[in-house]
Amino acid sequence: MTNLHDFAKNGRKIIGIAANYHELLKILKKPVPKKPGIFIKASTSYLVEGEEIWIPKEFSVNQEVELGVIIGKEGKFIDECQAMDYIGGYCASLDMTATCQMQEARSTGGSWTLGKSFDTACPVSKFIPKSKVRDPHNIELWCSVNSKERQRGNTDDLVFKVPFLISYISQYMTLQPNDLIITGSPPNMGPVHPGDVIEGGIKDVVDFRFCVAKNLS
Repeated sequence: MTNLHDFAKNGRKIIGIAANYHELLKILKKPVPKKPGIFIKASTSYLVEGEEIWIPKEFSVNQEVELGVIIGKEGKFIDECQAMDYIGGYCASLDMTATCQMQEARSTGGSWTLGKSFDTACPVSKFIPKSKVRDPHNIELWCSVNSKERQRGNTDDLVFKVPFLISYISQYMTLQPNDLIITGSPPNMGPVHPGDVIEGGIKDVVDFRFCVAKNLS
């Protein structure tokens, strides 16, 4: 497989999955969807540790911690039973979401692009080798803001599991090495502000730490 340690530098696509936790759907009082909601984040939304999250002046932004699945080899029309073979590794990620833009998009039927794909909207941890995650459906995600825990959830609550997502996405777009699938966020995401410190990760596997820039211009 391709060397994936620099996936954030070399990746072409970030594919997001909307509302993919049963507990979140219960809180939102939404039915379980029949198929996953898919969105794209630009590769310019990647952010690695040591760099700061930038929030556009007019945006209100929430943090959402997620399991990231990194594709290790090219695939199209992938069979679900073979989908795990296409995984090259994992990461912990943040799906930074501009709630102001998302509310407008949902009310008007408009695009999610600005709400999901502004610069620095996808902070990621370091690369996690596939061998370090024995079961992607039994890992504990956590996230805190300014040392106060906000999110903690287990991927056993995913509505659409990783093999299904890989297979489903590949029916419509070719998956390539370094592509990233962010698999959805557990509940209790919330607003972040300039100067905040966001920490999170996968319990016993990887941690990350990002600061929100104080300079908004």
